[in-house]
Amino acid sequence: MLELDQQFMQQAIAQAELAEQHGEIPVGAVLVSNGEVIASGFNQSIMNHDPSAHAEMIAIRNAGAKLENYRMLDCTLYVTLEPCPMCAGLLVHSRIKRVVYGAKDLKTGACRSVFNLTQSDKLNHQLEVTEGVLAEQCGTMLSAFFKRRRDEKKALKKQLKPHLKEQL
Repeated sequence: MLELDQQFMQQAIAQAELAEQHGEIPVGAVLVSNGEVIASGFNQSIMNHDPSAHAEMIAIRNAGAKLENYRMLDCTLYVTLEPCPMCAGLLVHSRIKRVVYGAKDLKTGACRSVFNLTQSDKLNHQLEVTEGVLAEQCGTMLSAFFKRRRDEKKALKKQLKPHLKEQL
């Protein structure tokens, strides 16, 4: 199972790379049924001006349209970052059987790190959760993205400083 999980996670990583090419936080997802990718998605919140356009949301919307069903029974979602509460709720409502994620999200993770919505006995559906598949690769991609963003902001501030002094 681990080898298959790694193969599908590599496809999710390819989706995350697409997100990064669009200036988005590099998170990607693929939805698998019977060993076949039926839908994929990457973060699109910035480009679509839509806070709900997370990779998981896009993949599940695409799958629903393809399957002509709002239930994703017997499907596994592979995602490079642990789902947030919004996406974890979506996984429960869409009846995803299993979620496999790469990097933990220690700020908003809802599949064990901060919350455990996907396995809560208070909800009407629980998912199997597999964490840490290609975690280092997924985490490194995210860390590099945010470091680059911080460096770009610092460079911009440095560039603007002389112009601000001139105006005073």
